[in-house]
Amino acid sequence: MFGVAAAGFSRGRIDPPTLVGMSAILMWSATVGLYRNISEIFGPIGGSALIFTVSGIVALIHAGPKAFRGHSPRYLLIGGAMFVTYEIALALAVGFAQTRAQSVEVGLINYLWPSFTIALAIWAGHARAGIMVIPGILICLLGVFWAATGSANFSLAAMVHNIGSNPLPYILAFIAAITWPLYTILTKGMAQGRSAVPLFLLATAALLWVYYGVSDQPTLVYNSKGAMMVLTFGVLTTLAYSAWTYGVNHGNLTLMATASYFSPLLSVMLSSVLLSMVPGLNFWLGASLVTAGSLICLAATKR
Repeated sequence: MFGVAAAGFSRGRIDPPTLVGMSAILMWSATVGLYRNISEIFGPIGGSALIFTVSGIVALIHAGPKAFRGHSPRYLLIGGAMFVTYEIALALAVGFAQTRAQSVEVGLINYLWPSFTIALAIWAGHARAGIMVIPGILICLLGVFWAATGSANFSLAAMVHNIGSNPLPYILAFIAAITWPLYTILTKGMAQGRSAVPLFLLATAALLWVYYGVSDQPTLVYNSKGAMMVLTFGVLTTLAYSAWTYGVNHGNLTLMATASYFSPLLSVMLSSVLLSMVPGLNFWLGASLVTAGSLICLAATKR
């Protein structure tokens, strides 16, 4: 796979559909920064509810009537439950982080999903892998732990103290990192080539609005900057899914898959811009290790 990817990059054979597909990776990498900004304005629960309401409406408008047709009950129930769990866990993990730096840390945990997806695919019999997949996963975990230390030098005590001071976001981010691979692998056959993402986004919004209504949450007050961010998030979500689907159908999937494993680095970079912060060396080291570990897993895997 790396040979094919390298050949594609070096010979300049990245065609327009592949570039369109790769643009989805860039849009998804902005998720953490946007989540955090919106949660700071509207609160973790209210902000997340607004995000998925707008995202669901925009996605539904884009998909049209076909969003409601042809879905199996198993896909809607099982796939929907996993999709909703993933989205809520990630959104609240970022929103409940005590600081912007911590939100980037928990966002990085989410990017364990590529290596976890490979591990699950191997377990489910969808792929074969060499022994190198084990050090690949361990390197990914080391990258997350390194970022969680809060300093350039890895320290187990510092990591435990940092996580122990506010464990809920880390737990939620880890749940997200596990749930997305489950959704990816288990719903492949259930979906039968169809997508109920607009319905899943609206279901996520509905649950968050229920939680908002029954819990003690701050009153939502209109904020023009926040409203623009929510609208931007909704449009980006739809564009990202559409761009990725177009790239998968018409572009070079090998290049797209390889490029997606650089999401941790892109996420840290875009989060630093959106959150007006300068990531420390620990973030770059952690993101680099997660990326390297994911690529090792990818190289050790055969379909």
